[in-house]
Amino acid sequence: MKEAIWSAIATTLTKEITAGHYRPGDRLPTEAALAARFGVNRHTVRHALAALAEQGLVHSRQGAGVFVAQRPTDYPLGRRVRFHQNVLAAGQAPSRRISRTETRASDAEEARALRLKAGDPVQVVEGVSLADGQPIAVFRSIFPGGRFPDLPNLVRATGSITRSLAASGLTDYTRAETRLTAQLADPVLALALAVRPGAPVMRTVAVNVDPKGVPVELGTTWFAGDRVTLTVADQP
Repeated sequence: MKEAIWSAIATTLTKEITAGHYRPGDRLPTEAALAARFGVNRHTVRHALAALAEQGLVHSRQGAGVFVAQRPTDYPLGRRVRFHQNVLAAGQAPSRRISRTETRASDAEEARALRLKAGDPVQVVEGVSLADGQPIAVFRSIFPGGRFPDLPNLVRATGSITRSLAASGLTDYTRAETRLTAQLADPVLALALAVRPGAPVMRTVAVNVDPKGVPVELGTTWFAGDRVTLTVADQP
């Protein structure tokens, strides 16, 4: 049986990626450029690229193009979890995009986790964590508002939660508990992670405490399932 044209294109691109013509993180030529190269229409190219995405070889970023997938980032879940340190240890460049900082009233779950009264103020910080420019996680962190009144301004100024907490007087904190749940990405989460809707993600919900055991953060993180390897590490 004759091989479909889109399949032949996908095979060619796979060989080129495997041979290192396109390295992890590289952007592939545009659909128009690939269509001109292979003498086909863009629909055929789109079909070939979709096949590569299904294999986990590439991923698309809305408005940016199609990129060769990075190797999974090793991310240990130990008592001390620091995003920048973990990504640097994996040999990749860490960065973060802060998408939201807000002071609002706590709900019942947040108040219980942080030992507050429901309705007490909390600071909310949300954003996307990236490794070598590729989104690997979406996060939401909730902090006691009374203890960290200037946290939103500090986060916007520094782009770092750890440095912002240090500037607020908290130089050390550790993870007290973590819950992990597998789920599928909804359209909003998929857009932030640059994955297809329904792609697997791993959600972690953690409570971090200060040296006296007082809760200082309720953190929820959604990791892209094909880009992160979570490991449970016993750290001092």
